[in-house]
Amino acid sequence: MKPPPEVLAYYDRFAEETRLQSGPSRLELERTKEILSRVLPRPPARVVDVGGAAGVYSAWLAEQGYEVDLVDLSPRLVDEARKRNATLPKPIASLAVADARSLPQGDESAAAVLVMGPLYHLTSEADRHAALCEAFRVLTPSGVLAAAAVSRYASALDGLARKLTLDPAFVQIRDRDLVDGQHRNNSNHPDYFTTAYFHRPEDLQAELEGAGFQDVRVLGVEGPGWILADFEARWAHGALRTDIVDVARALESERSILGVSAHLIGLGRKPA
Repeated sequence: MKPPPEVLAYYDRFAEETRLQSGPSRLELERTKEILSRVLPRPPARVVDVGGAAGVYSAWLAEQGYEVDLVDLSPRLVDEARKRNATLPKPIASLAVADARSLPQGDESAAAVLVMGPLYHLTSEADRHAALCEAFRVLTPSGVLAAAAVSRYASALDGLARKLTLDPAFVQIRDRDLVDGQHRNNSNHPDYFTTAYFHRPEDLQAELEGAGFQDVRVLGVEGPGWILADFEARWAHGALRTDIVDVARALESERSILGVSAHLIGLGRKPA
């Protein structure tokens, strides 16, 4: 059940706790919150945030009155979440180090489950299925699932935007991603992520349906805005920032362009 050691090592050294505060990740954060606000049941519902890392989404949900359980495989990130939690006026209800394939929560105990990272790093279909089945088990009937994935085309687009293809090691990573979605960073370059699986939109939908979820939809999170060379300047400009978000929203369910987003969110519901 243990993940590849390089994945835990990556999160031990990479500042995931601050990632969503800078660069195009701010678009990911804003759009993910927007999507979740539309689909989650109203507070005070219980939400399990699987892969909750340092608690960015958990803290935001707790502030709104949700009862939130944070689960993550990285002891360092859960410790960061505990430090954050100590400062919150409305704290996260519980924090645990655990695997998405074996959650500590009881059967039918949560109205919503977020799987906001584990599907990236479970590189076999069987392991991803196990994680989605655990979310299904924990959900109450009619409960909501939101599962995040990295787009199959993220490396190709990132390489274009940042001229990373000048590095032959990156080209090798990108080319494998495009073939089978199996992302392997043998170069250990910190900008090239770690061992992961990158989904095509239709594969994410099939995996949610295969785990028993109904009314499945896959949305693109960022749209094309994250690859803009002048992203920082546009994000700092009120009208241009609004334009980036508006375009992402307008294209979020357009099947012909879903994969241009760096991140996808699969939404589903446990049958009543």
